[in-house]
Formats: sequence, C-alpha cells, structure tokens
Amino acid sequence: MFFLRMIFRSFSRQLRRRLLIAVTVCLSATVSVAMLGVVFDVGDKLNAELSTYGSNITVQPKSDAVISDLYSTESGQSEADPTSFLNESDAVKIKTIFWAFNITNFAPQLNIHASIGETSVPVVGTWFNKSLQLETGETTVAGVEGMRSWWTVEGEWPEDDTAQAMMGKELAEQLGVGVGDTITLTKQTSSGNTRTQELEIVGVYDSGDEENGSLYMASSVAQVLADLPDKVDMIEVKALTTPENDLARRAAKNPAALSQEDWETWYCTAYASSIAYQIEEVIPGAVAKQVRQVASLQGDVLTKTRAVMIVMTALSLLAAAIAVANLMAASIGERSAELALLKAIGATDGAVIRLMLMETAVISLAGALVGAGLGSAVAQLIGQVVFGSGITMRPMVFVLVFVLLTLTILLASVSSMRAILRVRPAEVLHGR
Repeated sequence: MFFLRMIFRSFSRQLRRRLLIAVTVCLSATVSVAMLGVVFDVGDKLNAELSTYGSNITVQPKSDAVISDLYSTESGQSEADPTSFLNESDAVKIKTIFWAFNITNFAPQLNIHASIGETSVPVVGTWFNKSLQLETGETTVAGVEGMRSWWTVEGEWPEDDTAQAMMGKELAEQLGVGVGDTITLTKQTSSGNTRTQELEIVGVYDSGDEENGSLYMASSVAQVLADLPDKVDMIEVKALTTPENDLARRAAKNPAALSQEDWETWYCTAYASSIAYQIEEVIPGAVAKQVRQVASLQGDVLTKTRAVMIVMTALSLLAAAIAVANLMAASIGERSAELALLKAIGATDGAVIRLMLMETAVISLAGALVGAGLGSAVAQLIGQVVFGSGITMRPMVFVLVFVLLTLTILLASVSSMRAILRVRPAEVLHGR
C-alpha cells in the first residue's frame, strides 16, 4: 500500500509539472500570436486610423509649390487670392494612378476671399460628397465630408453644385449667423467686375483650429463668384501609405538618382512619395507633396507600437524558456531512478534524451495549439478595442510563433540534457 501511495504521489507531481509546462507554453503562444498578429497588421490599421485626421498629400501648381518651399508657407494660408491654378477637371485623374485603390479620398479647393457686408471672409470652394464617373466606367465619391470626420457639425453638410454653404463656428459667432440663415457674398474679380452670390447656411462646423474662421461652399459656385471656371489652387489627397524608410527618403529628394532596381521597388511600393510622384504624372503642371507632419507621425507611431509588441513577445518567450527549463530540471530530478533504470537495461543517453524531448514536445504542442487559438482571439479583441475592426491573421504569424517556440523549448532543454548525461545508473539505483 505504501509503495502504491508513493507511485501515485510521484505520478501526481509529474502530471502537475506536465500541466505547468503546457500552461506555460500556452500563455507564451497566446501572447506571441496576439502581439505578432497585430504587428503584421498594425501598419494598415494605424494608417487608416491616422488618415481620418485629414490629408497626407497636397497637390499644388508648380509656382505655388516653389513659393511655399522658399517661404515655408502652406497653400491656402495666404491672405491674398491665388494667381496660379490647376484644372478641377484633372482632379479625377488621381484615381487612375497605379496606387488608385490606396487613394481613399480627395478634394480640390479654390481658396479665395469675399466680403459679407464689411467683413472679409476666407472662402473655400470644394467638393463635399461628390459622385464621380471614372474612365473605367466605375464611380467613386470624393469630398471633404469624408476628410473632416473630426469636425462637429451643427445642421448638415451642404450639397455639391448648390447655393448652400457651411460656416466655421468662430466666423458664425462673429457675424451672428446660424443654421438656416441666408448671406450674400460680394467678390471683386481679377478683371475688375463685382459679383454677388446668395448662400443658405445649412451647417455650422467646429474644427478646433483656424479653419473655424472660414466659409465652405461648392467649388462650382465659388468659381462662378470668382470668375475662375474649372480652376482650383490645391487638391487635398488622403491615401493609405507605407511608412517611410531610407529608400523612400532618398526617392523623395531625387527619384532620378535611384538605380533602376531601387526605382522600381520604390515606384511599386505605396510610399507617400511614390504616390505623390504618380499624381504629378497624371495632373499637368502639378507638384504633389506629402504632409511631413502626418508622414512622420505615422512612421513614429508605427515603429514604437511594433517595438513594444515585439519586446512583449520576446519577454514572453524568455519567461517560457526559464519556466520550462526549471520544470524539466525538477522533473528529471524526481525521475532520476526511472532514467537510471532505462540506462541500466541498455538505453543510450541519446535515446533517453529523445524520449524526454518527445514527451516535452507533445506537451508543448498541445499548449501551443491552444495558445494559438487564444492568441487569435486576443488579437481580434485588441483590434476591436483599439482600431474598431478585426485583425487579419496571416499564416506567417503561426509559422513564426511555432518556430520561435520550438527554438525556445530546445534552448530550455539544454540544461536538462546535461542532467540526463550526468545520471549514473549504479549510483542512483544504489541510493548514492
């Protein structure tokens, strides 16, 4: 009876240790799959998240681009009306470039000044939610309504090609204008003529910045008011882009200086600079530039996020290695008599090591499979909580995690292999 109790206790201890190994590997696999799953998908998620805060590429006439570079100004910020223009009808060509599907939205702007009574008002003629017919026969919708998602709007957005407008909160308070009121704009054109336009204010927006002092109206109506048919001075573009690296930075300075291989790699990668270059190819007389603050923010956030998740993965694997090594060492210590007996009846050191490794591998595989499933679920939870959408789990994530866990278990088993080699059957079986 005493002998049976000892066997049962030994079996219970071994079972607990095997379960602990399985749980340890399971937790490590869960963290690794979740973190690496997010790492592989976080680029698109972060770009989509950050792109909701405005455009990351601006398109200007060449002369305006030169002036803004010389004086460090931005298009649309001048207190004077623009003197160089792009054709509004060319804006739709943006959706014909190689990376057309990465262009999520765009909107042309005609930035002018007009008067409401005695007050000079910055006016932005643009698209709000315009439906466009592409040369391919497809249709797309573009406009600032999809590019100003953070605006708080009282009332509604104006309709395109109508005498409707929306006014910034600061300007509305200054003029005492509210939703439903009608205003009259007066504009002296470059030819010396004076034109007027009545507008219905259908919305008052709060942008939280200097745009609160502007008036937004349909570009077609603004062009008639300013006597500038089919003219705009800027196009805002929102695109999903790949974070910059050394190749992208070199290409942004001078694409012609790249080797043929580097140029093809750069051109066929969705860098902001390559998308801007392709926009310049289809819009005559245009210079497309990435908004550096947005590009820099995307790159920094993405790099730091990935670094944190990779460090967490490494730490979980390190913890698993230490835990498995300790559990295996304790297990071998308790099973030294069993291992000595195997050696005594003819088992080689290699055979005993393979037996222990096979046992650990089976236990670890069970834990890894359960952990892979849990990790996928955790990744989806992170995606929904942080990004509001699911994480696309790539097969490479599971392959990489299983390879890393295999290396971790082998590393953790090294000390145990040495302990097996030190087992001397005669000494162990005689209680020495």
